[in-house]
Amino acid sequence: MSKQVKIRRNTVPQIASRKGGEPIVSLTSYHAHTAAIVDKYADFILVGDSLGMVMHGMESTVGVPLDLMIMHGKAVVRGTEKALIVVDMPFGTYEESPSVAFRNAAKIMKETGCGAVKLEGGKRMAETITFLVERGIPVMAHIGLTPQSSHVMGGFKTQGREEESWKAHEEDARAVSEAGAFSVVLEGMVEPLAAKITKQIDIPTIGIGASADCDGQILVLEDMLGLNEWTPKFVKVYGDLGPAIERAVEQYAEEVKDRSFPGEDEVYR
Repeated sequence: MSKQVKIRRNTVPQIASRKGGEPIVSLTSYHAHTAAIVDKYADFILVGDSLGMVMHGMESTVGVPLDLMIMHGKAVVRGTEKALIVVDMPFGTYEESPSVAFRNAAKIMKETGCGAVKLEGGKRMAETITFLVERGIPVMAHIGLTPQSSHVMGGFKTQGREEESWKAHEEDARAVSEAGAFSVVLEGMVEPLAAKITKQIDIPTIGIGASADCDGQILVLEDMLGLNEWTPKFVKVYGDLGPAIERAVEQYAEEVKDRSFPGEDEVYR
């Protein structure tokens, strides 16, 4: 009888070691079923607070509560075997102080079984990143367009259009790298700036609407599948699931109304 070998999850050091190497593949996922599919191909899966908008119809990520992130995080962990699972820390759970951030990050990791957390912010969050990492919480950073700060930024605007602003983004990248983050998401950032930052820092950069020169890429799964009515300009849509689902539902509704829907004898015989 052959011995069954348990699949081991990707680890934080494995992701960190991919700097300058084979590009890192990532997508978001919010529930077990899609996570199981993504798990076959992704190096890490992000349970993003974008779930508030994608799954729950919120106008922004600001209103997402911690318990909701934990609930979806549990589902994704249960549905996967291989990918590192990273869970977003929602707005208001880490900004107040490093100790508050640790309490909430520890709660996320203990209750979901995830391998790391992600938080937004550059230099201003460096102290918190160091505090978490020193206490055993792996952190993925997130700079550039930070959705939780969209009200301050005046909306979802591409960052780095004016070269005078590049210095601040470069400083943010260096700060999170030196603070101990194992990787950093560069979102909504002009291509030359994202490429420059990728060359400057020692940790992998994960692009979303940034540069193909980043060490990896991530997209919101529902965006690339064509499930959302509106999709960001930078997203390549690989599927057409929205219209396909509508066609299927329409056909089902018509068959029910026409009484042509299969009966029990036909379905279970």
